[in-house]
This record gives sequence, structure tokens and C-alpha cells, in this order.
Amino acid sequence: MPQIITIGGFFRKSLLRVNTDKNIVEVSENGGKSWSSRFISPNCGTFRDLLLYKGNVFLCTSKGLYISTNDGKSFSPRYNNSSAGEFLCLQDNGKELFATTTKGLFWSTNEGKTWTKR
Repeated sequence: MPQIITIGGFFRKSLLRVNTDKNIVEVSENGGKSWSSRFISPNCGTFRDLLLYKGNVFLCTSKGLYISTNDGKSFSPRYNNSSAGEFLCLQDNGKELFATTTKGLFWSTNEGKTWTKR
């Protein structure tokens, strides 16, 4: 299930979410009262989940994991090896990332660059 995450500095906070109906990442500058398009890319596959981890936004898609270093304005491929399957959701414990994929549970100790099946 897609999450809503908080981004931005101390005085200016924004919300990001995946709109699965439109397959886009949206941003709200007013606490969720209204939403506007933040990132669209048909090349990334189906958008599924977002996670804020160590200051970066991670986007789970059917074509892999993408990372944003600019609060979701753009995303770059982080991991798109099909051996892990399609990414469905992402969590962290502060040190590691955990991904549920179509091939099981995987974890990463290097911010999503490589994944090992658990």
C-alpha cells in the first residue's frame, strides 16, 4: 500500500504520495488538502510505494527501485535487476532496507544498490 511521506526542511514541509490510479508521484504543500503532479514517467513501470530513507526518496515500481535526491522532483534507477522480481513495498530499520517483491523478501545493506533474498 502506498505511503504518504513528509519531505522538506524544518520550516517548510511537503507531503509526497503515489497516486496508483494515475501512476504518478504527487506533492501537497498544504497538508494534503490538494495534490499536484510531482513526477511522471511511463519508463519506470507501475508505481507502488515510497520510502524516505537517509534523506533520499525511494520509489518502488514494477521495473525496480528508483531514488530521488531532490525531494521527488526526479528519480534515477537504483536497482532494476529482475532477479529480485517486481518491487511491491519497502521498509527500513534505520540500517537496512527491506523489500517485499514478487519473488519474496529481500534486504539491502547498501541503500538499495544490491539485494539479498531472506
